[in-house]
Formats: sequence, C-alpha cells, structure tokens
Amino acid sequence: MITRLLAFAALVGTATSCGDVVRTGRSPVMLVINSLAATPGGGHGAGVFSSVLLSDVVVNLTAPPPCSAATPCPTIFNDPGQVTLTLALKDIGTTTAPLTPTTNNAVTLNRVHIEYIRADGRNTPGVDVPYPLDGAITGTVPASGQLLIGFEMVRHVAKEESPLIQLRTAASIITTIARVTFYGKDAVGNDISATGQMQIDFGNFGDS
Repeated sequence: MITRLLAFAALVGTATSCGDVVRTGRSPVMLVINSLAATPGGGHGAGVFSSVLLSDVVVNLTAPPPCSAATPCPTIFNDPGQVTLTLALKDIGTTTAPLTPTTNNAVTLNRVHIEYIRADGRNTPGVDVPYPLDGAITGTVPASGQLLIGFEMVRHVAKEESPLIQLRTAASIITTIARVTFYGKDAVGNDISATGQMQIDFGNFGDS
C-alpha cells in the first residue's frame, strides 16, 4: 500500500510539473502587457485610444463631396488597437545578486489572435459575436524598455458579417470581451505569448 501511495504521489508530481511547463513555456522571460487600447476607425472618437472601444458598425460621412448632410455616405471603418509590452525575468535572482535581461531575452512578435466572447455565455461566432481573427504583427520587445505597437482590433469584414451587419438598422448594442493574445519568440527561439482583454461595444453610434 505504501509503495502504491508513493507511486501515485510521484505521478501527481510529474503531471503537475508538466502542466507548469506547458503554461509557462521554456523562455526565461515573461511577456507583460502594460496597456491594451483601441480606437474607432471613423466617426465619433476616432483617433482617441481607450481601454473600452465603442465600435461603430457604420459611419455616415458628410464630407468630402459627393457626401453631404443631405446625402451622407455610409462607410465602414476598421478599428485599430495598440499594445505596450515589456519583459520580466522568471528568475529575478536575489536582493544581493539581482538578474537582468540580456539581448538573448528580447522577444520578436509574429502573430496576434483575437477572439470575442460575451459575459452571458452566448459565444457562437457569426451568431452572437464576430468571428475570431489572426493577424501578422512584427516588433521586438527589447531586453530593457518597452514596445508600443499597433494592430487591427476589428476588421472591416467583421462589420459586413453577422451579427454586426444587423446592427446597422437596429437600436441594439452587443457588448463583448476581446481576448487578445500576442505570440512571438525570444532571441534563442523559445516560444512565448501573453494574453490581455478589453471590452468592445458594437453598435450604430452617433457619428459626431
């Protein structure tokens, strides 16, 4: 019985250890999201980055001609996002002998993945929320310092598909949580990623 208990304990310890490796990866650094923001691509609030995005599904432009107040031009804009990233060592050393990142720890981003979810659990893409997206992204987070980089938070095509296209003529708002994951590799080839979240409200908002 004792032998079996010891074997079981060893198995549990091994499984826990493997789980930790899967979660943390092999890179000696962690990718840290310091800020995550987005801005409407057009209409009210365009160009102003915020931690909550009011994503307008259609903007009625009144300029330049032939667009006017009498004959506005319905226009779809994508919504840009931006993120600030830094690095943190997993092993920080001791108070008397602290460790610092080196150029081997610099992380180059290569991909961003975004999925949209809802707090009420209605998460079917194309029905309740926009489809998830993957985009290319390139930038290097230095060993010391930070990287500010832009990416596409909401694509044009998302506003031409269900469920967002229905919002053009409906007085409804869909509130989602965008789960944004950035992927990259450190200078020696270890995979690394970090995930952040922000709220996005989709609707046909006022244009001015």
